[in-house]
This record gives sequence, structure tokens and C-alpha cells, in this order.
Amino acid sequence: MNILYIFDNNFVPQAAAGICSLLENNRFADSITIYIMSLHVSEDSEKKLENFIGRYADEEHERRAVFIEIDDIPGYFDFKIDTAGWNDIVLARLLLDRFLPEELERIIYLDADTMVRRSLRRLYQTDMGTHPVGMAIEPTCNLRRKKEMGLARRPYHNAGVLLIDLNNWRKSHTGEWIIDYFGKHGGHLFANDQDAINGCLKDEILTISPTYNYHNTYDIYNYRLIKKNTDYSILSQGEIARIKENPAIVHFLGEERPWRRGNSNRFRKEYKAYLEKTPWKDTPDEEGWKMYFICWRIFNFVMKPFPLTRLFIIDTLMPFMLKRKHAVSKKKK
Repeated sequence: MNILYIFDNNFVPQAAAGICSLLENNRFADSITIYIMSLHVSEDSEKKLENFIGRYADEEHERRAVFIEIDDIPGYFDFKIDTAGWNDIVLARLLLDRFLPEELERIIYLDADTMVRRSLRRLYQTDMGTHPVGMAIEPTCNLRRKKEMGLARRPYHNAGVLLIDLNNWRKSHTGEWIIDYFGKHGGHLFANDQDAINGCLKDEILTISPTYNYHNTYDIYNYRLIKKNTDYSILSQGEIARIKENPAIVHFLGEERPWRRGNSNRFRKEYKAYLEKTPWKDTPDEEGWKMYFICWRIFNFVMKPFPLTRLFIIDTLMPFMLKRKHAVSKKKK
């Protein structure tokens, strides 16, 4: 099984916890190679990660890390990019076919803020046909944004977990098409590479179950809104409820992230348990969120009866929320 992570030196502890969760819950896989496209990750951190991953290997189970250093991400594009407050590293997903070995036929990309809770064998062995990529639907993309991308009634997908058939990806020049789409939109889209993938590929995306990319959206919004906003006819309310109870991969989107002081994420204890097994077990929680979380919970309580209004407000406030996140990160440094 081939797995890909992309992160910088500031996100090593969170990525390590995610890698730990992957290895702990896929112990019976014969081989796991973890490719890490790293942006300025220190030599010390790389060595610790390599040794940590190697601890899960034995005579019958191969476990290894392959580091691929990337640098100056804007330099890989022949047009100016504007990520609107996001780290430039989010665009590295569009470059994966340039960096991964030619002999690789399939890989699962996982955001560094994901936690694996079950075996990924079934996902990895999914029949993809001619599709270059498999993704789970993002249930909060509004109709206006979808129309701007030409999606109409097509689903919009989240790029935090990607099942990639690299043969199909390369054969159809998928990476080039997506970058070209991004460039034609001035190197600026609301959700950067995620919008570019959705807007460019449209019907070429294989929809996978949200159990492989479960996030707090499903906890915040009811099934009625999710179905209306995604045309989610492929899953019943009961199926969504079962996935919610025991998802295979949790994606820590939104504000309530388990490494932030005072968070109330329902998976925070699981995340901490995996972090404890890594060389970064003593990493303190991110400070500076106490008052923010108090206001956040009041907002969620007040807006619970009005999910559409809440969604509109979140979309409107997103640029300010990004500025807040980066202000806290800068203060932490």
C-alpha cells in the first residue's frame, strides 16, 4: 500500500499522529510505503519519522518512509498564485505526478490533519475504472460556488483524502489539465487546488464513501441540508448515521481541532492517544483559542435551528477566520 502525506515543519506533530493512526490500524498490510512530500522539514524530524515508521516493520511486514523535499512551490507555476491566506503547500497536491516515482500505479493521499481509524485495504483495492481520482463529497459547498465552477447538479468533492490511480492520472495528463484550469482562473480560487480539481475534472471524479473523509460538517448540519446541498441520493439517512458513529478516516476540518487548547472535538482523546505513541508526545496544545472557542460555541448554539444561514455566515467569514488562524500560528512561533 502506498500512502502520501504533504506537510511542512510546523505541522510535523499532527502529521506524526496521523501516520501513527494509519500504521496502528493497518498492521496486517504486507507492505506500507509512506511518501512524504515535505516543505522545509528539519533533518531531525525526518530522522525521527523514519525511525518511528520503521518500528512497525518486521520480517513479514515492510514499513518504510520516502522523503521528497519540495521547495518554492510558486516557482512550479508559470503564473502568479494567490492562496487567499492558505499555506502555499496546499497546491503541492497538483504537482504529485512530478515528484512520485514513475513505477507507482496507485496511492492514497491523506491530509496531515486526518486520523485513520480502520483498515484502508478496501479503499485501496477499489475498482476505479478509468477514473484518475476518487474523492468523498464535500457537503457544504454552496450552489453559487458550484455554478461558478460549472458543476450545476454535479457533486463537489473534498480533497483531504484522494484515491489516485496514477496510471490514469498520467495517461490523461490530469495534473496538467488541473494546473491549466487554475491558471485560467488567475491563480486564485476560493478553495485553491480543491476548486481546481472539482472544476476541471467534473465527471472524472469517482465518488467514494464519506466514511473515508468524515469531518465535523456531518455533526453540525442535519441530513436534510446535506442531501439538499449535495444531491446526496446515494446514501440514506441511516447510512450517514452509521458512518457518523464509526468513520474509517476522520478529517479535522473547522475550528475544533484536537491540538488546540480548549477544543471539544469528539475524537480528541483518540488523537491524543496516537500522538502519545510518537516522538512528539510532549507537544503542548496550541494556545490562544480560549475566548475564540467560547464565542464559537455560542454561535453554534444560536445558529443550530438555522443551518442555511449558518452556512452563509461561515462562507462570508472564512477569510477572517483564516487571518485569525495565521495570527495564532505566527504568535506561536
